[in-house]
Amino acid sequence: MVDDPVILAVDLGTSGMKVALVTGRGQVLGWESEPVHLILTPDGGAEQSPDEWWQAFLRAAKRLLGRRPAQGSAVRGICCSTQGEGTIPVDGDGNALMNCILWMDMRGAASLRRQFRGRINLDGVSLARIPNWVIRTGGMPSLTGKDPAAHMLLVRDRYPDVYARTYKFLNVLDYLNLRLTGRFTATYDSILTSWVTDNRNPDAVRYDPGLVRGSGIAADKFPEIVPCTAQLGPLRPEVAAELGLGSDVQVVAGAIDNTAAAVGAGAVADYAPHLYIGTSSWMAAHVPIKKTDLFASLASVPCALPGRYLLTALQATAGGNLTYLRDNILYHKDELLQEAAVPDIFKVLDQIAARVPAGANGVVYTPWIWGERAPVEDRTLRAGLYNLSLHNTRQDIIRAFLEGIALNTRWLLRPFERFLGRRVATINIVGGGAQSDVWCQIFADVMGVEIGQVADPIYANVRGAAWIAAAGLGEIAFSDLPELVQFRRVYQPDPNNQAVYDDRFAVFKQIYKKMKGVYKQMNAETSPQRRLSRKGTN
Repeated sequence: MVDDPVILAVDLGTSGMKVALVTGRGQVLGWESEPVHLILTPDGGAEQSPDEWWQAFLRAAKRLLGRRPAQGSAVRGICCSTQGEGTIPVDGDGNALMNCILWMDMRGAASLRRQFRGRINLDGVSLARIPNWVIRTGGMPSLTGKDPAAHMLLVRDRYPDVYARTYKFLNVLDYLNLRLTGRFTATYDSILTSWVTDNRNPDAVRYDPGLVRGSGIAADKFPEIVPCTAQLGPLRPEVAAELGLGSDVQVVAGAIDNTAAAVGAGAVADYAPHLYIGTSSWMAAHVPIKKTDLFASLASVPCALPGRYLLTALQATAGGNLTYLRDNILYHKDELLQEAAVPDIFKVLDQIAARVPAGANGVVYTPWIWGERAPVEDRTLRAGLYNLSLHNTRQDIIRAFLEGIALNTRWLLRPFERFLGRRVATINIVGGGAQSDVWCQIFADVMGVEIGQVADPIYANVRGAAWIAAAGLGEIAFSDLPELVQFRRVYQPDPNNQAVYDDRFAVFKQIYKKMKGVYKQMNAETSPQRRLSRKGTN
């Protein structure tokens, strides 16, 4: 890395588009962002506009490159990290035929069950199909309807005119790569949740003819599959001209967010875990084997590293609980009102939470505000505050929110460790939530592990995208990354707090056991989208 190449790295999440200039050593030289809108439809859908993504990218990239022309002239490659499990049907010219159906959209669940039901069913899906999915892919379609397998069937069944005009179904990452290069491709990780690939060789993911036939989607509507480090070709001339970049800038295929974050966290050694705290959260670790734990909804799946799989344990909503708390509850005449309109609101929450002792003065929060994915997959679960009394204050509730998300992560930790076959002693933490010193200490205390706070943790995805690009361009090896990642601080568990959290964790699990039947009774015929869509259309 004599010249230390510069990468234009893109991070498209549900809440916004972020663009950064990152060196091959992982230094973020500059950063710009643009918000993107979430569309909640009257029928319970969750969508975003692909064209809005693209315009947000152009605006942010042009501002960034305009501020840093010297670094812009040194750009060698472009690489994206994006939200996963979205679906965009496009025509042969690359035009999006409708909005993207997002990862939180469950409208396709009924179509999925109709397509995959059999004589003997598990939750409406043929029991005979499950071994084939698990053996070849490592998992199976989410029965909630949240992934592309269901999204594509929704388009087929509800929008037949769109389905007829669809040339390819693309994930979010694939769509941005199409706009950048003109190529219709999918990566090893972006194609996963279409559940039509044979993943038994991590270096040669390919379509499985039987799974494709059974998917209900025409085979020619699936894109070409490439590795995450593949060079897709040069940037389209018109895009290069608009951004002021050279015509030789290469586009590297990139990865969806959890794959990129694992790289950006520097956790590339076998069994080395990282914890990402954003709107949703996950624990993940690279492993040398393909394996599935259906009972805990865990699997190791294709990723960016050659010859490796990524074990991911997904929590449906993490920081999204804090956004809910901010936007729907905490508007009162105090210090919060002064900060509510600016991003520093979360720093205020930190300050308040730090004043409350471990255990939140008896208040317990369960963060299942959008159902849950692992260690149980149950769309009927809901969030709740427990053990409130007249002695409690809003400060206790804020602290309980942070602790509840950490308790849920501890719930994931045990099956995660069983999958790895070893105890976890230290975890690299990244994402927006990892900027909170208070929260990092809570995670260490609740989980009983050392937490390594990666420097500038909010940059994990763009740093991961940049390192994937640098590896694809031959500038670095993934084995270099543990030496390149830097840490702001390391948090050790506080023994005085661990006893409190051991008790709270036992209570947390009891709440799930006692309340899961109540939630199923109350929410079996409804979905989070329907509740939100009523609010969104008022």
